[in-house]
Amino acid sequence: MRILHTSDWHLGRTLHGIDLLNHQAAYLDHLVDLVRDERVDAVLVAGDIYDRAVPPVPAVELLGASLRRLAEHTHVVLTPGNHDSAIRLGFGSHLFTERVRIRSSVAETGRPLELPGPDGATGARVYPLPYLDPDMARHELADEDEEPPARSHEAVMAAAMRRVHVDLGRRRLTDDRRVPAVVMAHAFVVGGEASESERDIRVGGVDSVPRGVFTTALTDSTVDYVALGHLHGPQRVGPAAEGIAPRGAHEPRTVLRYAGSPLAYSFSEQTQRKSSALIEVTGTGVGAVELVPTPVPRRLSDVAGTLEELRGRAFDAQAEDWVRVSVTDDSRPPDLRAAVAQRFPHALVVQHRPAAGTRVGSTPRIDAGIDPLEIAEQFVLEVGGRRATLDEAAVLRLAYEGALAVDRSA
Repeated sequence: MRILHTSDWHLGRTLHGIDLLNHQAAYLDHLVDLVRDERVDAVLVAGDIYDRAVPPVPAVELLGASLRRLAEHTHVVLTPGNHDSAIRLGFGSHLFTERVRIRSSVAETGRPLELPGPDGATGARVYPLPYLDPDMARHELADEDEEPPARSHEAVMAAAMRRVHVDLGRRRLTDDRRVPAVVMAHAFVVGGEASESERDIRVGGVDSVPRGVFTTALTDSTVDYVALGHLHGPQRVGPAAEGIAPRGAHEPRTVLRYAGSPLAYSFSEQTQRKSSALIEVTGTGVGAVELVPTPVPRRLSDVAGTLEELRGRAFDAQAEDWVRVSVTDDSRPPDLRAAVAQRFPHALVVQHRPAAGTRVGSTPRIDAGIDPLEIAEQFVLEVGGRRATLDEAAVLRLAYEGALAVDRSA
């Protein structure tokens, strides 16, 4: 069976004020063509379909049209991520045809979708897990007459995977042949490499889940592939080399992989090779993983130098990129942004950073790559003249996580 794993579309997102919907539509056109040409049996979208809980109308329209086109050629399974509203994304899911499935309910954890392979028989069992917010999911995942799992990503994911392993082991005892099993999950798995554009999901100061939560020593309940979402860089988590595997090559179980986002959503992603993962699964596990490059609407790059240097031929190759420009003149040139725009019409960020490293006072640089809690503790230091105590740091963390929780529940 051929499965296309993708995630983190973030429909409706902007990049430093640039509307990306047309570029996202081009990616979805590419996806439909890929599904048709490669005869893909199922498409799995592992969360963050939209960029926010209440997406703009054009993003909703784009998703609807794209799902209709994909359903003409294949089966599609979607799960909500931490950016999505599970209730809104899952509204009416019971009315959808069997070609499009949205699993947004925690209560359905551990109940698989049986997707047909090319011969019409069950080609794979897919266990879709919605994003599990510890504060909201732990009570729904509690077994009868037992305490809820701890308030952590590891605990709730472990509880969900216990349901998966129990169900899978029971089914394999009665199967007349081994059916491959795939889990869809939206989480930060230990060992994954993050980017600046993923939203913080810390609870209790921790945002990660150990890789071992998805594996088991019991052969009868081994999951073959974990289709991950949340991190924007395409990557495998765990053993084996990265890269494009040749068709027919065998990868050991259990394979955990992030498909990554189809577009770069921050300058930290400028060197990533965006792709979708085309997977072959058989009764013996994952046969091959091929990374299919996605269309690049416009490159992201960094340029730095004096204004005179930036106007030189050395930067011709980046003239049409989306660029982050650092101007290093000792004094700030007049009309800096306009001068940069003449050379780089698609400049998204323009900053004056003298080569000598001149600083005003002791205020640190603040950007998307800086931990908000570090910024809060720096504020305490600047205003109070001393570092935050352990108790004060705990209060700052709780306040920050409370703000994140309000945002997630919107």
